[in-house]
Amino acid sequence: MSDRDLMARAFDFEIGSWHVSHRRLRERLAGCQEWDSFTGTADMRPVLGGNGNIEDNFLNLPQGAYRAIAIRSYDPQRGLWAIWWLSAADPHSIETPVVGRFEENVGTFYADECFKGRPVKTRFLWLDTHTATPRWEQAMSADGGESWETNWTMDFKRAD
Repeated sequence: MSDRDLMARAFDFEIGSWHVSHRRLRERLAGCQEWDSFTGTADMRPVLGGNGNIEDNFLNLPQGAYRAIAIRSYDPQRGLWAIWWLSAADPHSIETPVVGRFEENVGTFYADECFKGRPVKTRFLWLDTHTATPRWEQAMSADGGESWETNWTMDFKRAD
């Protein structure tokens, strides 16, 4: 299998149903050290002939449960994945995609965005994807990527 074919299958580890343990920082980029922990589920299935996937999430936040989806697509010409987030809490606004790839079992994805009116960089990391317990992390940087504040983690455990 070619490197491009392998890259197109980079998210195959996540196909199926999962129990998810979330930790989310209460306030982002504000020096906050308080975290909310909550549970959820995720169901992922491939689309676009394997060059994309949809992850359907149920998030059981302390403030109230909601659903959201991650939409991912692979560009075989550039060897890059793009990931969008669409939340039922804001159903007409899809977030700026993070773009990146997997190298040595770590997926790293970046986007330039605005948060509370100021420019920030967002980073997604997919870790431990070769294990039974993959982990996703989101971080933001207000200093152009010099430092990062992790503000959300998701630990996955198979529901099957």
